[in-house]
Amino acid sequence: MDFDYWHKQMPGTPLFPDIEWSRPEQRSHAGRLGIIGGNKLGFAGVAEAYGVAAKAGVGEVRVLLPDALRKQIPTVITDAVFAASNMSGSLARDAQADMHALGAWSTGVLLIGDAGRNSETAIVYEDFIRDYSGQLVITRDAVDLVKNSSSVLVERPDTLLVVSFAQLQKLFQAVYYPRILTFSMQLTSLVETLHKFTITYPVGIMVLHKEQLVIARDGQVVTMAWPNPMAIWRGSVAARASVYWLWHSGKLLESVTTSLLELS
Repeated sequence: MDFDYWHKQMPGTPLFPDIEWSRPEQRSHAGRLGIIGGNKLGFAGVAEAYGVAAKAGVGEVRVLLPDALRKQIPTVITDAVFAASNMSGSLARDAQADMHALGAWSTGVLLIGDAGRNSETAIVYEDFIRDYSGQLVITRDAVDLVKNSSSVLVERPDTLLVVSFAQLQKLFQAVYYPRILTFSMQLTSLVETLHKFTITYPVGIMVLHKEQLVIARDGQVVTMAWPNPMAIWRGSVAARASVYWLWHSGKLLESVTTSLLELS
C-alpha cells in the first residue's frame, strides 16, 4: 500500500538535504536554547543535553536547575541559573519567575527531565507550558510530570514530544483519542495513526517502535531505522532536535529528521 504522507530516511542520507546545508555559519545566528530539568537526586539529562547542544552548534545554551544542585554541577556547564527548590529538591513555585525569564531569553526551551515526581513541581511545569509561547521540546520523565496537561500539550503549536511508546499510549488515553496503541501493532498501523493524530492536533511526535524512530507533524510521517535507543533515553536525541529546530523554526519535521543523522 502506498502512503504519500510516509517518508523514509536512510542512515547517512538526509531526507531533507537543504536543512544541513543551510545551518547557520555564525553562532550569533544559531539560536538560544534554554534547558530546564534536574532535582537533588540527579541531573544527568541536563548535563547530557547541554553537551550535545553545544557540540551540535547552538548559538547559546543556558540551563535552569533547582538550587539544591548548586554544589553538584560540573564546571563544564558554564551558564547555569539556579531557582528555588522545594523539600523534594525539585523546582518550587518560586522558580516560576526564573523559568519565565529563561523563556523570554531563549529561542526555544527543552524540558529534559530528571525533574522528580513532586506535585508542586508538576504545577510549576504545567504553568510554564501554558504561559510560554515559543518552541518547546519535552522528553523523558518531564512528559510524565505534565501528564495532567496532556490536552494542553497536544493543542499547543510549536511543540515536540519525544516520548516512549508507553508514554504515547498514555497520551492517547488522556485526550480520549479513539485509537488504541499496542506494542504488537505493525509499523504501518502506527504510521497511519500518527498521520491522522497530527492532522487533528498541531503537536509534533517522535517515538521509537520496532527499532524504527517515527517522527510525525501536520499529517506527515518520517521513519528511520534506529539501533540506538539509549540516545533517546539519555536525552541526546531531544537535545539535537531542539538545536536543529532553532535554525529552521518553521520546519519542525524537516529539521528534527535531519538532526538524527549523526546520532544514528
